[in-house]
Amino acid sequence: MFTGIIQSVASLSKILDSNGIRTFHINFEPGFTEGLEIGASVAVDGVCLTVTEIVSPQNVCFDVIYTSLNITTLSALQTGSKVNVERAAKDGAEIGGHPLSGHIDFKAKIGKVIRNQDNYCLRVELPENWSRYVFSKGYIALNGASLTIAEVNKAELWFEVWLIPETRRMTTFESKCEGDYINVEIERSTQVLVDTVRDVVKEELAQLKPALEKLLDSQGVDLDQVAGSVQVSLQEKANS
Repeated sequence: MFTGIIQSVASLSKILDSNGIRTFHINFEPGFTEGLEIGASVAVDGVCLTVTEIVSPQNVCFDVIYTSLNITTLSALQTGSKVNVERAAKDGAEIGGHPLSGHIDFKAKIGKVIRNQDNYCLRVELPENWSRYVFSKGYIALNGASLTIAEVNKAELWFEVWLIPETRRMTTFESKCEGDYINVEIERSTQVLVDTVRDVVKEELAQLKPALEKLLDSQGVDLDQVAGSVQVSLQEKANS
């Protein structure tokens, strides 16, 4: 498990391909790999990777299979690329962001980068099949960083996140441009709650569903938004 708090930025020193496996040699900042062992997990741009070889105190190898390359942005990385990294959380560690699995749901294109003095916003394109899980004030992980969704437009299929200067300093987001792709992990409890509400309505309230949807539609909301609002309320209560 990861916390979504990026600990460092690392760089790829070498990339090797062999028998459908891509091996990344990654250089980390001094001290990052202290106590790291073969088999340990590290989130690389939000993707949970397993240590396969420790070349030196600062250089570590990871093997990436085709499925991970296909789903994530790791396939586009080149020698010299910078990545966000986080060590796996230890038992009892403070969760500064929100719990992450390191299993990416999809990669999304940055539709717009908004800069206004120290204010920095990313507008991210949203695949329609994932839009039911994305709500204003909800959590989302982009390239491994736990962020709060500021605004969602489900008609135009995009969402926005605003980054504070510290997040920009500790991550690679400052170098992102319109058209770049980033890894997205949806908050797991939100997925469960939204799917549960939809299943209950479908199975237990089937006869009332049309009337319920009509009522919600008249208020400009839908079932997914109701479930998302409940999840946001639970998150705020847990953090208070």
